[in-house]
Amino acid sequence: MKKQLLLSLTLLFIFPTLNAQWKNRYPKVDGYGHHVYLEGYELPYYNTGPTDPAPSPINTNQVVFSAKGWLWLYNVNSKKAERLTTSSGMDARPNWSPDGKKIVFVRDNSLDTQIILLDVESGNETVLVDTDRLDLDPIFSPSGGDVYYSSAKNGSFDIWKINIDKQEHTELTSVSNLERLPIPVGNSDNFIYLKKMGFSYDAIMFYNSETNISTPLAEENFMSQLNFSLASDNQTLVYAWPNGDDYELRALNIYKPESRMLITKGKGLPLAPKVAHNSNWVYYTEYNPNEYSELKRVSINGGKPELLAVNTWDWKSPTGTIKITSKIDGKQEAVRLSVVDKSGHPIIPKNGVIRSEGQNGMVFFYSSGEIALIAPIGELTITAVHGFETAKCTQTLEIIEGTNETVIDLTKIWDASASGWYSGDNHFHLNYGGPNHLDPKDVLLDLKAEGIDIGYSLVANLGNRFLEEHLIDWKNEGEPLLRFGQEVRSHFFGHLNVIGIDKLYWPWVWGPSYDIYRNDDRVNAEVLQFARKNNGVAGYVHPVSVRNPFTIENYRRVPTGLVADGVLGEIDILEIGCLWTDEIGTAALWHQFLNLSIPMAMSAGSDVMNDLYRTMAIGAARVYVKIDGEFTEDKFLTGLKKGKSFVSTGPLLVFTVDGKEVGEVVNTDKKRVSWNLDVYSPIPYEKVELFVNGKVLWSKTTKGGTVENFKGSIEVPEGGWVTARVTGEKTHWPVMDSYPFAESSPIWFHAIGSTTKKSKIEAAKKLLAILKASKNDVENAYQGIEIPKITAHFKNAEDKLIEIINNKD
Repeated sequence: MKKQLLLSLTLLFIFPTLNAQWKNRYPKVDGYGHHVYLEGYELPYYNTGPTDPAPSPINTNQVVFSAKGWLWLYNVNSKKAERLTTSSGMDARPNWSPDGKKIVFVRDNSLDTQIILLDVESGNETVLVDTDRLDLDPIFSPSGGDVYYSSAKNGSFDIWKINIDKQEHTELTSVSNLERLPIPVGNSDNFIYLKKMGFSYDAIMFYNSETNISTPLAEENFMSQLNFSLASDNQTLVYAWPNGDDYELRALNIYKPESRMLITKGKGLPLAPKVAHNSNWVYYTEYNPNEYSELKRVSINGGKPELLAVNTWDWKSPTGTIKITSKIDGKQEAVRLSVVDKSGHPIIPKNGVIRSEGQNGMVFFYSSGEIALIAPIGELTITAVHGFETAKCTQTLEIIEGTNETVIDLTKIWDASASGWYSGDNHFHLNYGGPNHLDPKDVLLDLKAEGIDIGYSLVANLGNRFLEEHLIDWKNEGEPLLRFGQEVRSHFFGHLNVIGIDKLYWPWVWGPSYDIYRNDDRVNAEVLQFARKNNGVAGYVHPVSVRNPFTIENYRRVPTGLVADGVLGEIDILEIGCLWTDEIGTAALWHQFLNLSIPMAMSAGSDVMNDLYRTMAIGAARVYVKIDGEFTEDKFLTGLKKGKSFVSTGPLLVFTVDGKEVGEVVNTDKKRVSWNLDVYSPIPYEKVELFVNGKVLWSKTTKGGTVENFKGSIEVPEGGWVTARVTGEKTHWPVMDSYPFAESSPIWFHAIGSTTKKSKIEAAKKLLAILKASKNDVENAYQGIEIPKITAHFKNAEDKLIEIINNKD
């Protein structure tokens, strides 16, 4: 059964994302359909405070760790940290040689990684491993002559070993799973490693060189922050293990792994445990409520953890403080910032979440309007943006020792709220397996700095753990608004977001991709009906990953349940804009439902996971809704359902036809009517288009200025709708999607839901082809299982489409 399940998961998470919008920043690793998880969970992360601690094997008072993107040597007694490296990249995951004279570590340049050997006394560095793929997790053998590491040089992550003197590389594992974090066991050729299979089955494995067999020591679903360390007795393994929303440190005997011992629960996520050479202490790091990573240690026998504060940071070079004040149209406001020194090394604040986005490769953080940073003296480059309503502002300056000050002035290209337009991100996640453990208040600054008026953080399952269900009714007052919704994740039928209610739908997961509830006779329409019954709004998220879903090879890229639910009128909203899908392909599918006389509303959500270091910004994909009067959640949702909206990954647009706005109806006897389109864009774009009943009626190429107006006239069709679209090819800040995109909701002709017979039949034929492919997948997945509800649901949708095609409607 597990083999069948793993196959289902592999198909699900590889096939639908082959042409996903955002693919990968780092070299592609085989076996990962979506690199957001690999880059988010497997690569090093960045904080001002200590991460990746490694106690010295010869000096019980010394610990090397990564902080601020460099390696530092910390003295437990003096509470002083001295900088060891000064690279432009991010140096992380250090480990000592047995004699305490050398350190191996990972250097990350934001596009690839190397493994470096550092001589501690001289400071000399030697590149040990530098392939054209990802290389991680170096650790010395007990003799010091070899370094074990993980590498994807052959496609998938495997365990390797390099002999330092001979420079000989030996591959130790070669299966198609992910194998990482090798730890040699004594002087034998045995080792322990992390194995991840398919999408979410993870295990700590013990490799026995005599039998050439790997056996699991501990297994669980989706252990995103799993890390472990072997004590000097070569049998006690200390490891970080998930427990609901949190993690804890446990211990087991690698020769009798059935019994596990709790060491400490931690106050959030105890990360990267490392047992000291004398085996008395376990060192680890943990983020405090200000999202500053702190160094801690606890007895390997358990007890109260000890905080090891860093009282002195010795940079080994002069530093200065830069105070940055940010203003928008002369008023101090929250902004998104990226700051780098002359070498390109990111400079970051002490507190707050730090992130690195995969589209442009920039490390960023947020300022409430005033923030102070410490940096080496010399040149700094500051880049600031405020959502999509300002173009980026870049400033380069020299800082000197002492206190320096600068002001960043941004200018709005369009004041959306002053014009009655309010923005929402209807799909993101507060916590989803990252190293931080965020509270709702931790993202309020993000929303404000990104110009988001309302955000919906969706509670979701991480494998078999249901996260943050206690937050479903959490609400804040004031601006911006933050609300919680639910992502119901039947992998087989497609993921749904439910917003606007404070109740949870159960079960959160079901279908043939799961061990539990795999035989449920349940369709996604039940969730959609649940939302309507409770006055909420629901629909499909990240639905289409390809540019053209209407080809035989791409039918399966559309979620299995979507067409049936859409044809039967169950879907309130469809997520047109999302980082992990293709907006043009999704909009093409959406157009077909409009042509069926189904006024399905558009939505958008970034789907970012805010507790990850490697993630985009909230609002990277968003929807703007036109509201009359005071802004409230109810008015936002009402306008969303009525189609008074446009979706954007960068450009902003205001579209009218014959004086009517989006969501409204043009009632006229005239043969032609005028239209007007105002485009405000923080970055250039290349194309502007009008679609009438899904066909391009008018198109214009342009260099895409900051503010442009387009106008003309169109022939009034016998029925149907018109939308406006803006697209581009190149992306830079503030945009984080792979291409700039915006499309308006429809303006209808004669009546909401009107269409033409020809358009309706053509749409029915296209959707029927996808529905038949989905129906075939259902029959194959549920062989031998009675599913009368699912069968009837798909038949009803099929009958309706056939009736339209046969012109009997």
